[in-house]
Amino acid sequence: MPEGPAPAPVTQRLRVRYAKRGRLRFTSHRDISRAVERAVRRAGIPVAFSAGFTPHPKISYTGAAATGTASEAEYLELGLTETRDPARVRAELDAALPDGLDILDVVIVPPGSGKPSALADRLAASEWRIRLDGVASDDAAAAVAAFMAAESVEVERLTKKGRRRFDARSAVSAMELDRRAAEAADAPCAILRMVVRHTTPAVRPDDILTGLRQVADLAPPSPPLVTRLAQGPLDADTGGLADPLGPDREITQPSGDDAGAARGPAHEQSGEAASADVVSARP
Repeated sequence: MPEGPAPAPVTQRLRVRYAKRGRLRFTSHRDISRAVERAVRRAGIPVAFSAGFTPHPKISYTGAAATGTASEAEYLELGLTETRDPARVRAELDAALPDGLDILDVVIVPPGSGKPSALADRLAASEWRIRLDGVASDDAAAAVAAFMAAESVEVERLTKKGRRRFDARSAVSAMELDRRAAEAADAPCAILRMVVRHTTPAVRPDDILTGLRQVADLAPPSPPLVTRLAQGPLDADTGGLADPLGPDREITQPSGDDAGAARGPAHEQSGEAASADVVSARP
């Protein structure tokens, strides 16, 4: 057993939503976790550490997007040894991180609300935005229609367990062409938005693009720009995604000026994720 005093216990847990933007989308998850650890130290946030010979900060990540993918909805959880105002943590941690890693929201985890896996259980699906440069809107619309009309679209991908074949269609709750966004883009392109359930094995945006190529021969001339707009539970009434931090916020919502401080920056920075044009996931 290592000598010395036991590490200070966790007295507060915070759940954090952050964005991965611009060139930072090419950063690996390992490098992002290192950047977060450095930022936590630089900001003076009293993070707890694990016991043992190689203590690690108690920072856990849930549902991280793949390297090369931008995201407006990444999540992590911090275990702190002292109680901190979440709005203050949001501001200090955001200031300590490099441009392109932006803290959007911080909420207190209510005591007794379960392990960090409780957040992972809420992340049932993701909403994605895929920009296909050099693709005509009509061609993309025809491919989307063919894909959604298919009973199944089997694709093949090399995984850690070897080459696997699985149905990409069954994971897609909704997919549509965003003509308005394409018209406002700086170059000719087609923009797709889709809601994809989190399944095992995971169906990724590139799997769906493989499926579109299979059913309609849709082959973009350049690599797609992929952005995750949201993660969360599927709302049975609207077919969209609910806020995964909503249950925590409802229990611990501050009042007065603190409430405005906690909500304001998240809505100001959330960009595309705050758009009203959210794809509805319909059966």
